[in-house]
Amino acid sequence: MNPVVIRTVTRILVPFIQLFGFYIIVHGPVSPGGGFQGGVVVGASMILLALAYGAHEAESKVSHHVRIAMDSLGSLAYAGIGLLGIAAGGLFLQYNIIPLPLPPARVNGIMIFLIGVAIGVHIMALVLSLFLHTTEETEKDD
Repeated sequence: MNPVVIRTVTRILVPFIQLFGFYIIVHGPVSPGGGFQGGVVVGASMILLALAYGAHEAESKVSHHVRIAMDSLGSLAYAGIGLLGIAAGGLFLQYNIIPLPLPPARVNGIMIFLIGVAIGVHIMALVLSLFLHTTEETEKDD
């Protein structure tokens, strides 16, 4: 198949795939899906870009340092949100005792949403890093 066709179709489809992945992350608390599934979808869209334009192009768009930062921030946000329950005198990931001026059900919803976003960012960076690392190893072997 013609590389121009592949790149054009990829350029058109990737924003919609990423939008769907972000939709899965955002609506995870109230529908099937969540941070992990949405992160995999967004990471797969970036892999599609890497397959269409080359791994070096993907590496230039989302550098190793950016992926490490996203991976670390997602993990730290998850741990930090989980530790809020302990700081409030409860258990890890226990949201209903966090002292906010909102009803406990609303606090639960906000914290679950934030956990989903943190997981999504972490998984998105992880999926792309695993692919690019595997591609890098394969290129060294050739």
